[in-house]
Amino acid sequence: MPEVILVDENDFPIGKMEKMEVHEKGLLHRAFSVFIYNKKGEMLLQQRASNKYHSPNLWSNACCSHPTPGENTIDAAHRRLKEELGFDTELTPLFQFTYKINFDNGLTEYEYDHVFIGTYDGEINPDHNEVKDYCFMKQDAIRESLDQYQNKYSSWFYIAFKKLESHFTNTHLVNA
Repeated sequence: MPEVILVDENDFPIGKMEKMEVHEKGLLHRAFSVFIYNKKGEMLLQQRASNKYHSPNLWSNACCSHPTPGENTIDAAHRRLKEELGFDTELTPLFQFTYKINFDNGLTEYEYDHVFIGTYDGEINPDHNEVKDYCFMKQDAIRESLDQYQNKYSSWFYIAFKKLESHFTNTHLVNA
């Protein structure tokens, strides 16, 4: 099992630890979430594989994971995009946030999450050990589905999607 980067509340690295141990102990660590849109403005969603150690079969953003010690976060985002979905594209950092979620299986996600966005319209070749299915959906349809069927989505996607919408709204207001 790979190691992840332990961080403080300001994302300053304070150590490293094996990924599963971090989730068992609920320690704050660096992570990232990638949101991909096609040229029609639809968001790419993936359904997590059924063998995932938490949140199996749930729908989420294009990909998310952790940089390894010594790995730049955006480089890790590109790596995981290729590993999970079989493509790469230009990514832009948007914002960071911290969240903590306790799962029924005793694991805890306590992450300092870096959010990246990109655009892609090419072929998708998912690794079926990571991704059960994928689709593109319009933002409004995702919002409605999240409100009606929150239990079909990963808990961090629910949080990140709301923050993403808020970011776009606030950025639009600032740039208006």
